[in-house]
Amino acid sequence: MKIKKFIDEYLGVNTYVISDGKSKQAFVVDPGGSLEEVKKYIEDRDLNVSYIVLTHGHGDHIGYVKNLKEKIGAKVVAHSKERELLIDAKKNISANMRCGAQEFEADIYVEDGDYIEIGGKRVEFIHTPGHTPGGMCIKIGSDLITGDTLFAGSIGRSDLYGGDYKAIEKSLKRLCDIEEDLNIYPGHGPSSTLKQEKNSNPYLRK
Repeated sequence: MKIKKFIDEYLGVNTYVISDGKSKQAFVVDPGGSLEEVKKYIEDRDLNVSYIVLTHGHGDHIGYVKNLKEKIGAKVVAHSKERELLIDAKKNISANMRCGAQEFEADIYVEDGDYIEIGGKRVEFIHTPGHTPGGMCIKIGSDLITGDTLFAGSIGRSDLYGGDYKAIEKSLKRLCDIEEDLNIYPGHGPSSTLKQEKNSNPYLRK
């Protein structure tokens, strides 16, 4: 699976398009910015985008969900515990952002361990609460999209609505228990590897 990252110049949020070269099947993760670039990339490669998957529901990660869904007809996927944020612009803080107030229902609410298939590849959802109640990571083979749970050298904040530092500590421990050396693709900042974060990230070394 090919992972293409788009970085929004205003919010610094990473949007990902993950696609299978053979089947042209694809999904988008966290379309919070760079909408025109994302759409052009999809159109130029004739990708069939079935899903828009959300690692969590903060405004900087969901700002262009409705617009993109209208253009490509994909189904929105989120963890069931994230619904409270998705339907309330004050709680998801989009009302104070450049995208304006965003409120919507996901088409599919998933639980820990659920998965979808793209191009014959398993895309698994790992519930990692703490940054938000329904935050989740997305595992595709040896790649892990971590949203705002885990960054290169840091972790997501837990002082916004629904945040819970003890919960994010448990989520980080769960990620540390993964024995594979996965490639890490966070919601902000550069990519890393799980091995690198275990060795150098102060929040994982505790």
